[in-house]
Parts: sequence; C-alpha cells; structure tokens
Amino acid sequence: MKRRLDMDKIARALGAERRGKVSATGGYFGAMQLLADVEARFRTPEGGGRPTDPRWTERRLVPLAPETLARLEEITSRVREHGVNVEPMQLAALLLEKTARQLSEADADQLVRPRRRASR
Repeated sequence: MKRRLDMDKIARALGAERRGKVSATGGYFGAMQLLADVEARFRTPEGGGRPTDPRWTERRLVPLAPETLARLEEITSRVREHGVNVEPMQLAALLLEKTARQLSEADADQLVRPRRRASR
C-alpha cells in the first residue's frame, strides 16, 4: 500500500507556506497529470468490464467533429502506452470535468456573446 505524503509537514520542513493547488494545463506535465487523474479515478466495476469513474452516473450524447475524435483517439493511444486502459469518450468526459472546474464565472460570461436586438 502506498504511503500518503503529508504536504503540510514537507512545507514546514522546507520553511515554505502552502498557498493552494497548482495544476498543469499542457505539455508533458499536463499529460502526466491527466494520466495520474485516470489512474486515480478509474475503477473496474464489481461485475467486471471497462474501468470507469464510479461517480459518472449520467449518460449523454456529445456531438464531436471528426478531427476532435481523431485527436482523442491519438491521446488515448499514448495513454495506453503507459499501461492505462482508457477510451476516447472517457478521456473527453475527464477533460470536460477538469475544464468545467477551472472555468470561472467571468470566463463563462465571455463565452457568450450578447444577443443583438432585432431592428424594427
């Protein structure tokens, strides 16, 4: 069994102060963070089958452009090289959750353009 690190204890020993969580967003460290998320969250159901996040209870259809699906397939093939079995749409769900958590209200407001009033 893995021992958990006490980050507060480590910070005190280094004379540092913890100020919050930092997450990688892209590049090598972002990919490694994504891999760690998959490994930490995905579990094989009791009856067997594909590993998944047990908290995912909602099922929805998500339309994608062919290029997006191809990119998801490319990323999942690279994740599988590290011994983690993940499907493209599982990866999409994980990325969607991560982005939704990081999006502030101000960011969300900027995604929507105000409607123009119709001229009379």
